[in-house]
Amino acid sequence: MPTKITFLFTFVRNMCEKLKKWWRGFVDNQKLAILDGDDGSTKWYMYISPVHVVIGLLTLVLVIITVVVLVVAYTPVMDTIPGYPGQRSRETLMAGITRLDSLEREMTNLTVYSENIDLIMQGKTPVVRDATRVGDSISVQDKTLIPRNAADSALRARMEGDGPLSLAGSAAAGRSQGVEPGLVAPVRGLVQRQFSPVDGMYGVEIGAANQSPVVAVKDGTVILNVWTSGEGWLVQIQHADNLVSIYRRLTESSHAVGTRVKAGESIGVAGPLVFELWYDGTAVDPLNYIVF
Repeated sequence: MPTKITFLFTFVRNMCEKLKKWWRGFVDNQKLAILDGDDGSTKWYMYISPVHVVIGLLTLVLVIITVVVLVVAYTPVMDTIPGYPGQRSRETLMAGITRLDSLEREMTNLTVYSENIDLIMQGKTPVVRDATRVGDSISVQDKTLIPRNAADSALRARMEGDGPLSLAGSAAAGRSQGVEPGLVAPVRGLVQRQFSPVDGMYGVEIGAANQSPVVAVKDGTVILNVWTSGEGWLVQIQHADNLVSIYRRLTESSHAVGTRVKAGESIGVAGPLVFELWYDGTAVDPLNYIVF
């Protein structure tokens, strides 16, 4: 038993001596020199310890990691890697989603516009369509602006006939006598193209100055306000007496669908304006109602 204890004590003591020797060699400065190849003289030297070398390497690694993290976090360097979902990719994706949503709204508005024109051409009352998103679908709610009734239908029949209340007769008579129905001119300018349905011109083109204010010709409600790539903003206003006014080629539009407007109230800005009047689903010559 004493022999085993003595052996264990000797082993521990030898290990401690070796560890002390290794530690002294690790922390003590060592001379690093460059010698002359001819005579063996010292050309350059410095004192350095292994622990300093380890600390220096760890510091260098830490600095490199910090620089890489900062470059990745605050520069678009990762966007140069093909297929990496970086900031540029996210911005492109969001721009695509925005354009797709805008195109969807424009298509919905164009569909509503086409349906309203079809109703007008059929002599029916246009409607306001409120397009709301429900999940991934579009639900459309119809809101009739002016409900039809029996008295209105009877009056419409008399005005479409050949009697004293006929629209054609009263409009022509009023124009010949210099009597105007009192509609406000939508914009100041000269008429460049006149009313000609056979040529596809259902209104008049007014040559106004750029950025000229466009106003409502009569009290009414905006039932369509849509941007089209070919004609700019298109605004449609429903008035009393089943009269609809349409304003094409606006560069700016200031009233949303459903807004009530007064006669002479600004609704947008335009240069050359195409203006139409529709009565009871039929296009009429604005020159018979308005002095431009």
